[in-house]
Amino acid sequence: MIFPCEKAVWYYLPQIRADLAIELVKTGMTQSQAAKKLGVTPAAVSQYIHKKRGLQLPRTKLYRQEIKAAVKKICDDASVDELHFIVCKCCQLLKKEGETAAASEERQCS
Repeated sequence: MIFPCEKAVWYYLPQIRADLAIELVKTGMTQSQAAKKLGVTPAAVSQYIHKKRGLQLPRTKLYRQEIKAAVKKICDDASVDELHFIVCKCCQLLKKEGETAAASEERQCS
């Protein structure tokens, strides 16, 4: 049995970090600066950017908007509590998308 938080740590959080890292670097931030903001190593950011880390899950427009909002807040030095809230929201969106995709696949197999 996989508990919801285990799935979040294994699948959703790496995707969120990858998406945040990519967007932070797109703003002109260096990989080292992005790593420091995210609390990961510069090597991890490089792997996120080159898609060697972080799954490539389907992402909705709403999820992408949340990532962009998170990046703006990170660049504006938002509080840790604000960032936790945004990451949790992104995680919930990925979970919902995953459940929707699984239900769609199940209907196709029936």
